[in-house]
Amino acid sequence: MTITDQATAGTRMNASDVSGTAFALLDQQGMVVAWTHTAEQLVGYCAGEVVGRSAALVLPSLDDAEAVAVFVDQCIARNGWPGATAVRHRDGRVLDVSMRMSRVWGRDGTVRWIASVTDIGVLSADASSGRAQGALLARAPIGVVVRDLQLRCAWLNDVMESQDGVTAERRLGCRPTDAWPSTETEATEAVMRQVLECGTTKVREYRTWLPAGRGPERPFAVSFSCLQGADGRPLGVCAISVDVTERQQVRERLAVLGEAGTRFGRTLDVMQTGQELADLAVPLFADFVTVDLVQSAVIGEGVPVRIGSRGERLRVLRRAGLASIHQGVPESPWGRGEAIPMPPEAPFFEVLRTGRSYLQPSFDTSAGTWIDKDPARAQKALETGMHSVMLVPIRVRRVLLGVALFLRTENPAPFQEADLLLAEEFVSRAAVSLDNARQYTRQHNAAFALQRTLLPRRLNGGMAVEAASRYMPADIDRGVGGDWFDVIPLSGARVALVIGDVVGHGINAAAAMGGLRNAVRTLADMELPPDELLTRLDDTVQRLAEADSDAPDQAATAVGATCLYAVYDPITGKCTMATAGHLPPAIIGPNGHITYPDLPTGAPLGIGLCVPFEAVELELPEGNLIALYTDGLVETRDNDIDDGMHSLGTALAHPDLPLEELCTHAMQPVQGQTACDDASLLLVRTRTLSPNRVATWTLPSDDTSVRRARNLAAGQLAAWDLERLEDSTKLIVSELITNAVRHSTGPIQLRLIRHQVLTCEVSDTDTCLPRPRNAGACDENGRGLFLVSQLSRRWGSRPIPGGKLVWAEQDLDLRP
Repeated sequence: MTITDQATAGTRMNASDVSGTAFALLDQQGMVVAWTHTAEQLVGYCAGEVVGRSAALVLPSLDDAEAVAVFVDQCIARNGWPGATAVRHRDGRVLDVSMRMSRVWGRDGTVRWIASVTDIGVLSADASSGRAQGALLARAPIGVVVRDLQLRCAWLNDVMESQDGVTAERRLGCRPTDAWPSTETEATEAVMRQVLECGTTKVREYRTWLPAGRGPERPFAVSFSCLQGADGRPLGVCAISVDVTERQQVRERLAVLGEAGTRFGRTLDVMQTGQELADLAVPLFADFVTVDLVQSAVIGEGVPVRIGSRGERLRVLRRAGLASIHQGVPESPWGRGEAIPMPPEAPFFEVLRTGRSYLQPSFDTSAGTWIDKDPARAQKALETGMHSVMLVPIRVRRVLLGVALFLRTENPAPFQEADLLLAEEFVSRAAVSLDNARQYTRQHNAAFALQRTLLPRRLNGGMAVEAASRYMPADIDRGVGGDWFDVIPLSGARVALVIGDVVGHGINAAAAMGGLRNAVRTLADMELPPDELLTRLDDTVQRLAEADSDAPDQAATAVGATCLYAVYDPITGKCTMATAGHLPPAIIGPNGHITYPDLPTGAPLGIGLCVPFEAVELELPEGNLIALYTDGLVETRDNDIDDGMHSLGTALAHPDLPLEELCTHAMQPVQGQTACDDASLLLVRTRTLSPNRVATWTLPSDDTSVRRARNLAAGQLAAWDLERLEDSTKLIVSELITNAVRHSTGPIQLRLIRHQVLTCEVSDTDTCLPRPRNAGACDENGRGLFLVSQLSRRWGSRPIPGGKLVWAEQDLDLRP
């Protein structure tokens, strides 16, 4: 192996380390003394155009002599200058670069400056790793040696001695083999001669190991650049060396990050993702880690917190992640899920407000420090030996999700800038998964909120039916679908039972379902018979579909829904139902016998076939079960509808069981399966109203009926112990009977029903439904219905065979 081979035997440096770095040698006045080929590649000026001229030629910020002088003074005061700036290309373009000015000394006390410039717009293939390593390179101390054509040291900086232990006096004016004889220095000289002989300034990148003056050997990255004069000929060699021990650790940790980062995003649960972040960081970065999130990120509700936000929203965080090298996590006064107070004096608030990380390599709990003002944290710091802390904001764009805390207790080494850079990189990867989880939680909560508003929270069957339900959407993740069911109290102790199924599932089907459910409730308040209600509902669906299709900027909406509407009367024990393309209900008698009534199917809603719907009336004595369901419950990939209906009947053939238990049995066939459609079940048990709760009288259509009706009503209220309602009821009865006598010719029927409320019903042979009107000051009539509305909790009317019925309800507990 040759000497040159020995020099290159080390691992070749990664191109992302210092490749593309341009170097230039400047004097104390900022004049260019020597130029490199990479500098020409970066800014387009050759050595002959730059050497001997001011650096202001390529630095727009140094546009005059005064600015150059100020910049030189700053560099002298700081012993150098690192930072981001801009350079001007020969073609007029302005490039964003990272520049570092390093001062070097010569034997006679002369001073020169080495400017190293890297285009920060060029990243490695792994952009995130490149940012972390690039930032470390910019902050790491670099050794600089400038040698002449005989490889004698002409200038150097004071970092070199700290790297290899060779003093400046021993090095200046000497070749490497004179100051430090060894096989490695011979190989180094061979490389520098090759650079000079090539006549170019190409950076030769190698990793070699230079013996340290004290302590163990350390790896260095060394690059050699040929410096050119104004005539383009070589003037010497510039050697730049960087201790890459820290960067080796960075690469190792970044490799771990790359592998560990794949674990983020496996769940869309915010709290679980926060715990994953804490678990992966211990003991990789720290001995103790917490992940505290803002409230809006945890619950998925509320306005996202932006960088720069102020106010109480930032005062309390919620602990999502907690990990420690110690069993039981003794470092934390708070557990997962608990609210974490954030005192104004602590750096937490400033980190969240500014969006910038916080590093405190060492801290104590002495009086006057921020932790001393936080007794809970101060006590834990004393007990566990906390000595170094990092706070990294968890952010995506300008949205703040929370803050990650990294602490060291057992590890004696304090956190450094390199640790902070890695922690920021680690947190930024986790932040994407946390934001995805936050967005999912937000959408999930919105979907559930929508579903809760669309489906009834409590089924109120009154004294007519006992009801229970189950609902399982096909879209389990969002929990929404197009099925709906409802139990709607009607006048006269009756109840409406509804179930429907919109085409499709998911959020769009749920929105369409909500519109249909509201439409059904509105039509039910109009006291329409089931067949007429479905007819009007069908018209509504078609009009909505036509309105959507007329919108030029909106895609055509899929139209189609099935619905079954039934009205059960507990006084007569009769149930009238009609269906629009929906499956017939299952009716289970008290003896467990199940039947599926033969209902005219009817066309689904919105199809536009204009086929009239037909209603069927059934006798349902007390104790019968009515099961309304959607096809997702009885039709699966493995079984057809007939098999599913048979299984449903078998599960419900125990009418003496509680309804909730029956619902559970009926839903078992679809539990745990991959549903292809929403499945819903509405199960009701019929009741009949006791005859002693209903009083009915038939009166003639003459003026004597008003007084008689008042007396009959008063007597019945006394029998029911409802004398407190006598005055208001007599007035209501008087007005309704008066209207019936005035507008009808046949007999009049008065009925009082005592159930959850007191209902007064008056029916006659007139088919015109009453309409309230505003009576003028001089009008003698027109105030009767107004008086009824004031005396009752609600009132209305509905058509009946051979006439109409007007009703009014009063609360049994009369309130003044």
